[in-house]
Amino acid sequence: MLVTSDHEGVPIKHWTSGVAVEDAAMAQLRNVASLPFVHKHVAAMPDVHWGLGATIGSVIPTVGAVIPAAVGVDIGCGMIAARTNLRAEDLPDSLGQIRSAIEGAVPHGRTDNGGKNDRGAWTDVPTSASQRWTALKPRFDRICEKHPAIAKSNNNRHLGTLGTGNHFIEVCLDEAERVWVMLHSGSRGVGGRIGSHFIALAKKDMEKWFIRLPDVNLSYLAEGTDHFDDYCFAVEWAQEYARANRDIMLESTMQAISTAMSRPVSVEGTAVNCHHNYVSRERHFGKQVLLTRKGAVRAREGDMGIIPGSMGARSFIVRGKGNPESFHSCSHGAGRTMSRTEAKRRFTIEDHAEATKTVECRKDADVIDETPAAYKPIDAVMAAQADLVDVVHELRQVVCVKG
Repeated sequence: MLVTSDHEGVPIKHWTSGVAVEDAAMAQLRNVASLPFVHKHVAAMPDVHWGLGATIGSVIPTVGAVIPAAVGVDIGCGMIAARTNLRAEDLPDSLGQIRSAIEGAVPHGRTDNGGKNDRGAWTDVPTSASQRWTALKPRFDRICEKHPAIAKSNNNRHLGTLGTGNHFIEVCLDEAERVWVMLHSGSRGVGGRIGSHFIALAKKDMEKWFIRLPDVNLSYLAEGTDHFDDYCFAVEWAQEYARANRDIMLESTMQAISTAMSRPVSVEGTAVNCHHNYVSRERHFGKQVLLTRKGAVRAREGDMGIIPGSMGARSFIVRGKGNPESFHSCSHGAGRTMSRTEAKRRFTIEDHAEATKTVECRKDADVIDETPAAYKPIDAVMAAQADLVDVVHELRQVVCVKG
């Protein structure tokens, strides 16, 4: 662990030994550390990199306030992974049929600007999703009564869908050649609408109270205000939506593999389902805080978590060590080394095809921004956080579905 304290405010403790950290990310960490309501210190994970307002890969404990842009617009984004009853030798020689079956079962991508013909949303919401939506809807209606703009979102049509960007579904093999299903997604359109709505309200509050910040995207909601309470209620709902979203997609993916292989495929044991973009009420260093993990996974002692690599790299199922200095947290992945624009400029389709030659996945220009070389080396990231987690399983992907 390294400590930076050459700035106003609380120290920054970062697990970045052997991992490059961009100057822009360190500047953002210093900005966050300067806020008067941040408790004890800010923690930066080894995958830390520049984000909107707050760095991705940071853990921020606050007292009496919350920063909506630090939580972000993909509220509750996270991972689910489950070991199946299959082994490597059970898989067909050609994995294309499994990839096609998953792509057919789970809406992914985005067309029609997210409108009614969007291929990444349900046209007819299936029973599995509509039943979960029925349980979520009363609290959603309560949110929309006070904030009608949030109702104008893809909500039930996105429940059980993947999305775009770095969201994915993978079939993986572990160290014992057992088959796993792993996927990454969050609260989709409705989470995005909730996030952007309250980010805008926080900025208006700063203007109203004449509060100057080092970055306008660090605008916050103060405890005791209506916006604070409404946001906490809405963000908790969005986190529950995100978890349900992953549950439904896991079920759909398992059924798709079963259909493709003409045999029953089931989950063995308990799936690991963890957020890595969220806020929760926790106690750290003697204070009850609102802990924002922006691109970080909870890693209390015994907690199971998931740290994925890039499309061509390994991923890890981990168990938390409960390190108090990291606020019981670890990284959420490898972390980007460059922007999506820079990745598209720097790498070719041939580069991407070579980097993913062992994986059944898309190898076209639209996924160049997700090519493995755009990410930090996962081995270095794992080495830097050896005091935060133990590795339980090491996974290598053989099928990857991207949005």
